[in-house]
Amino acid sequence: MNVPQADELPTYAGDDLGAIPDRSGLGTTFRVWAPTAASVELRLFYEGGACAPGVHANDPDSDADLSRRPYATYAMQPHPGDGTWTVHVDDARHGVYYDYMVHFPDGRVTRTADPWARAAGANGRRSMVVDLRKTDPDGWAADRSPNTPMSELVVWETHVGDFSNDSHSGIPVEHRGTYLAFTHPDTSVDGGGEFPTCMAYLRRLGVTAVQLMPIFDFGSVDEAAACDGDPLRRAYNWGYDPVNYNVPEGSYSTDPFDGATRIRECKRMIQALHANGFKVIMDVVYNHMYSADNWLERMVPGYFCRRYAGGALSNGSGCGNDMASERPMMRKYIVDSVAYWAREYHIDGFRFDLMGLMDVDTMNAVRARLDSLPGGAGKIVYGEPWAADMTAVSPDVVLAGKRGLSQLDSRIGFFSDDTRDAIRGNIFHHHKPGYVSGAAREFAPAVRHAVDAWRGTQVEAASVGQFVQYVSAHDDLTLWDKLCMAMRSVAFGHTGTLHAVHSADAGSLGAVHSVNGADTADSADADSDSVVANDLPSADSDSAGVNGLGILGNVWSAADSGPTNAEYDADPSLTEDIMEANRMAAGIIATSAGIPFMLSGEEFARTKHGCDNSYDRSAELNRLDWRRARRLGDLVDYYAALIRLRRCNPAYFGGPRIVPARDDSVVVFRVGNDCVTVNPTRQTAWQNVSALRAVHDYGQFAPLDDSAWECAFSSRGPEACGEANWASYTKGHERQIAIPPRTFCVWRNG
Repeated sequence: MNVPQADELPTYAGDDLGAIPDRSGLGTTFRVWAPTAASVELRLFYEGGACAPGVHANDPDSDADLSRRPYATYAMQPHPGDGTWTVHVDDARHGVYYDYMVHFPDGRVTRTADPWARAAGANGRRSMVVDLRKTDPDGWAADRSPNTPMSELVVWETHVGDFSNDSHSGIPVEHRGTYLAFTHPDTSVDGGGEFPTCMAYLRRLGVTAVQLMPIFDFGSVDEAAACDGDPLRRAYNWGYDPVNYNVPEGSYSTDPFDGATRIRECKRMIQALHANGFKVIMDVVYNHMYSADNWLERMVPGYFCRRYAGGALSNGSGCGNDMASERPMMRKYIVDSVAYWAREYHIDGFRFDLMGLMDVDTMNAVRARLDSLPGGAGKIVYGEPWAADMTAVSPDVVLAGKRGLSQLDSRIGFFSDDTRDAIRGNIFHHHKPGYVSGAAREFAPAVRHAVDAWRGTQVEAASVGQFVQYVSAHDDLTLWDKLCMAMRSVAFGHTGTLHAVHSADAGSLGAVHSVNGADTADSADADSDSVVANDLPSADSDSAGVNGLGILGNVWSAADSGPTNAEYDADPSLTEDIMEANRMAAGIIATSAGIPFMLSGEEFARTKHGCDNSYDRSAELNRLDWRRARRLGDLVDYYAALIRLRRCNPAYFGGPRIVPARDDSVVVFRVGNDCVTVNPTRQTAWQNVSALRAVHDYGQFAPLDDSAWECAFSSRGPEACGEANWASYTKGHERQIAIPPRTFCVWRNG
């Protein structure tokens, strides 16, 4: 189907696509949008089936299982004016499973589940009629989002499985890796009561929002086998491969065969997070699907996926297909889906995967729809302003990548890869350092802009609240692993080679890192650095290595003087300098304007032993290691202190900064009555306090006593504050702040 043909199709504006039960619960109305179909049949089943992924549109019988024969079939009635087909079935009640047979004028027939379904059986191969009232947990009507102001928002990203898969998590084995793990409020390492885990740990850490990696129904894990055996040995995937957008993932439920169970348990997870004071942000992947052979395309072939003029699928996602968000019915689908999750599941925010593949009109329509909901203006929206590659859109379509950010609503945010790369170093060149890890003088100017949300630069946004400031996310190396790689190669004066010991799921440097569902890379639109010959593996280099967990990954060979397993494991006798860099990076993010964001476990030096794309690796490699969190409790406490510092000072979120000009590697800025200093060098530095005075500030800064600056927080602890204060009083005639080497410090006036 070409663009003119797609534009000629009728559209439907109603809100009743899918299976809508009668208020009485005795019957259901089914409606689908299939304007190119010659006829559509509804088939009803007693069971959801357990078919494995991989069915094909041109073979209706390929979904075969023991219950494949429907107990009833109904011809649907066409509505040519809007392209929909409907049928009302009097006895189709909650718990009935169904699918459709779609017949086309050329004789083709496709079997499809309902793209607009709200419930499904195992692996999402059949849809289910659901009375959503029956899925509400006790107290759901009273569930409320925490009233957390944007100035206190601190986002912690996790995966449902990673959160509790660890056998030392204290979660009962039957709930490990499931939604219900979040409903246990007071767990500890091995149940010993000494060090908190999971929900109790989050309360101690003090973050205010939990971003969940995909929780919609995805296709890369067989739900029928998901609950079998040790959680650490089960099939694992991040889940960036949607099958049913409006259905929760079944492998995270205790019973994937019952379509209502996953809904109820997902709601219980959200309810528990809210009760413990956390907003819930959902990672959504509307830019591509598990396969181009998806339910939407089976219903209306050629409409929902982007294609080039010759018919070839667009692949800007790097995952085999791109969804055509600019087409009216795909835009409606996305907007309706987001509103559904916000309304039905009480989701507080949405993180858009590869937002650079979405058009700005659709993103703005999402924002407008959320605003129209009760309390919707407080819903959070942000995304990745990049894509993996070019996508097939007409010249008049503006995409929500970096070039289109100025046309987004000012309450749609985006991740700042500029901040990330300035602080930790380039993501594609693992050995290249950033500001905290060996290239301080090079990146100091960028960090001075980053802490002020890039105001006054070419990447300035309409609102500082649009900037998501971060140094780690599920993509790419963890912060700890990146610091290990960069600092060990720098320390040895060696720029080494990163050996890729896996090839099926990792692309070339500077391109997408995955071909099956992992949203991993910035495109040329986001990162302009090119790959040079010295950064590529040599033909005769050593190949594989094992990371100590028995899992192959991207690892440095000993010959390349890269990190050792002991360094990845944060051996304190070997990693003092890396720990200093980690603390400085965390401090910069915590005090920068915008929204601070972190990958779960960053606060205890989470490692994947150099694997930069663990989307389909083992659950063991990806799990949160709660014994490591206990062992590195001092670092956890440091992050918790930073979070308290930020939450107690609203000016950190969006207040203006005074950033004194310096010609060295040290970063200094004043925000409110605080002065933040970062010194990545090994020598004491100095800052004249006169440079922190406000000039023509129009009342934005209070006048302060130059002699009253006191070090109130140091990455080296309270004793270091006292030492810094003593040194500051003994330097010259004008008051100067003594900035200790290798530290992040906060100075307070009044």
